[in-house]
Amino acid sequence: MKLLIKKKDTVKVLAGKDKGKKGEVLRVFPEDGRLLVAKVNVVIKHQKPTQTAAGGRQEKEMPIALAKVMLVCPKCEQAVRPKRDTLKTGERVRVCRKCSEVIL
Repeated sequence: MKLLIKKKDTVKVLAGKDKGKKGEVLRVFPEDGRLLVAKVNVVIKHQKPTQTAAGGRQEKEMPIALAKVMLVCPKCEQAVRPKRDTLKTGERVRVCRKCSEVIL
């Protein structure tokens, strides 16, 4: 599955408990169709103490489904589903559907 969202992109959450939040993509899981977004879908995990780390409650981000987010265009600051286009050089790029600007 070829994804149009990459690491370090800014995305907007469309559904769920964090609807409306924006965040940076930390990691992409293309085989699962999920991605990890900073400060989105935060859960509390209980950690047992070990010899090296203290135990307790730790907040951590969990992956969110790709269908629940949209890419935010850096130019027009709107959430869009980007399209693929080919430049004259033969390079394939992502293009914003609203402002027709190339998204790097």
